[in-house]
Amino acid sequence: MTHAIRIHATGGPEMLQMDDVTLPPPGPGEALVRHTAVGVNFIDTYHRSGLYPLPLPSGIGTEAAGVIEAVGPGVADLAVGQRVGYCGGPPGSYAEARLIAADRLVPLPAGVSDRDAAALMLKGLTVQYLFRQTFPLKGGETILFHAAAGGVGLIACQWAKALGVRMIGTVSSDEKAALARAHGCAETIVYTRDDFVARVKELTGGAGVPVVYDSIGKDTFPGSLDCLKPKGLWASFGNASGPVAAFDMGILAAKGSLYASRPTLNTYTARREDLVANAAELFDVVKKGAVKINISKIYPLKEAAQAHNDLTGRKTTGSIIFSV
Repeated sequence: MTHAIRIHATGGPEMLQMDDVTLPPPGPGEALVRHTAVGVNFIDTYHRSGLYPLPLPSGIGTEAAGVIEAVGPGVADLAVGQRVGYCGGPPGSYAEARLIAADRLVPLPAGVSDRDAAALMLKGLTVQYLFRQTFPLKGGETILFHAAAGGVGLIACQWAKALGVRMIGTVSSDEKAALARAHGCAETIVYTRDDFVARVKELTGGAGVPVVYDSIGKDTFPGSLDCLKPKGLWASFGNASGPVAAFDMGILAAKGSLYASRPTLNTYTARREDLVANAAELFDVVKKGAVKINISKIYPLKEAAQAHNDLTGRKTTGSIIFSV
């Protein structure tokens, strides 16, 4: 018997319910992982609210770290007692233990703690694919990154600096602006006070930026497009303020032959070889000290509703996790 947070209906944080769950032995290609730390991410709130529908009842959470307690038939490259981390796959990480496809597990190196991995995997791999694949940064560019003081944003601040990229980050307060700058963000814009489009144009001498990384959605569209140079890329990878409504593709032509992408981590890590390679690059920048993980708060698993309230209420910075 183990405990897991599950949802039986969609809605607010009060829908998160602690259930008793009995786990069978792992089947072919599966592993049983005893969690030590669990990541909390904005996508979890989309699953809980029904924005991203799940078949109900359902587990929730997509990121965790822990120790393998058992492996099923056909699992050859992982062993009992091994420290592992994961992100993505079927929701269900808000639990003391779970069964998961072994090909989604990544061994954790000695230089990465369980708590850092739980705070790092989804957010760090998101920055990896955004910066290294969706729009590969070479250094010397100026970019715009929304929500620069969030969990993904603080990793992006550091990684951009390590790549020699000048990052302009939007934030909601002066306190968050200071935090982003402390993590390497070159310029910050407090969007609750300043017009971020006008400030980006001012900071780039009117030229705009070649890429905007946008996890906000409704509130930053179409302003994000107005920050781009001709032929620039709008990479929309989240909906923190709500989804972007359908729009006429002609707007991309009118604003300078722009490109738009809606990338997802699941696509970039669908093959195990890509997952392992991307994670290796992420762990390397962490072990080198170029990226340090900011865990702002640790909650017990039973306080999942409070964690969601804090996350959606913009009361958090950096990463938040559950201890298990």
